[in-house]
Amino acid sequence: MTIRKIASIGHPVLRTPAREVEAGELSSPEIQRLMDDLVDTMRDANGAGLAANQIHEAVRVCVIEVNQNPRYPYKPDIPLTILVNPVLTLLGSDRYENNEGCLSVPNLRGNVWRHLSVRVQALDRDGGVIDDVKHGLTAGTFQHEVDHLNGVLFVDRVEDPTTLSTWEQFDRYHRAAFVERISELVARVGS
Repeated sequence: MTIRKIASIGHPVLRTPAREVEAGELSSPEIQRLMDDLVDTMRDANGAGLAANQIHEAVRVCVIEVNQNPRYPYKPDIPLTILVNPVLTLLGSDRYENNEGCLSVPNLRGNVWRHLSVRVQALDRDGGVIDDVKHGLTAGTFQHEVDHLNGVLFVDRVEDPTTLSTWEQFDRYHRAAFVERISELVARVGS
């Protein structure tokens, strides 16, 4: 188990678009170890996902998993998913307002508009093809992680800066209303 240091907002690696993983390097010990380190680091930090550039490696690899996560108890479970060279296609024009946080932006949350449905195309850690459609909060999680690989942080997508708050103030003043609103979305679209 290897826990890596997570880059914080302001570090240039978070603003660097990640390069694609070449076919010949996918099975390399370095890339396979990177994927393991991403999983270990994400789980240690109770994250819902983690992109390689968040642990100082600017390659197009990210991991996503939600399994009764204490930071996000309102999120539907997502089995461990490793995405290599992911491409998202936004489906339709329906969007929803999500309140997001990020391991690279410690102790800050804010409202971000996300597309309700996305098509996810990528390779898995063994080179198998992933081609799936994600909806609701799950789609938002995938958008958040792929944004990282493009050098974009959630704070870049906050349209109304008055929605920014610390985790403590979010929990105190905003969590209940957000969870009620987002639970209605989950009930309506499934995830």
